[in-house]
Amino acid sequence: MLSLEDGIKTVQFARAVVEEYVKNKNISSSDIGEAFDQELGVFVTLHTYPAHDLRGCIGIPQPIMSLKKAIVEAGKSVTRDPRFSPLVEGELDKIIVEVTVLTKPELIEVNQSKEYLSAIEIGRDGLIVEQGFYKGLLLPQVPVEQGWDKEEFLANTCMKAGLLADAWFDDQTKIYKFCGQIFTEVEPKGDIKEKNLDGSDS
Repeated sequence: MLSLEDGIKTVQFARAVVEEYVKNKNISSSDIGEAFDQELGVFVTLHTYPAHDLRGCIGIPQPIMSLKKAIVEAGKSVTRDPRFSPLVEGELDKIIVEVTVLTKPELIEVNQSKEYLSAIEIGRDGLIVEQGFYKGLLLPQVPVEQGWDKEEFLANTCMKAGLLADAWFDDQTKIYKFCGQIFTEVEPKGDIKEKNLDGSDS
């Protein structure tokens, strides 16, 4: 778990990466503290302001590099999320930057598919669905924002992976869960708060 102080730094750093990359395709080196040397997965999400529409969401799910490097990689990539047109300089003052720091994904082991429903918790867990070359991830905040129940969450993660909605019943499908700590700007370049999945801020 990161402190609020370090969480604020993650968003400030992600914002700096996004802005520098959009403006000049270059990232300057900066020392942001020892907490950023630990290997953690991370996602950087951009929302429009004030409409709060998704503008991009890219991340490094597995803890395979330092948090600092993961933020750099995710921050650069989110400016050109293939689902959207590339971010341009004129948008930088009109987006909110949100960073989700992930725990290591944990394989959910069950004897029958219905047991997945008792193994996951809406508002706590994010999911990764994997089957062969197909893989999809949804962050913990997504089912809360969409109002999904557990079955809808599983089905939508399967579809995110390019699979059928009921692929979670298939023995060949692996499902992982993880938790996320979310830090977000309240408004563009404004105050930064930790966002709880019940919708409250801390």
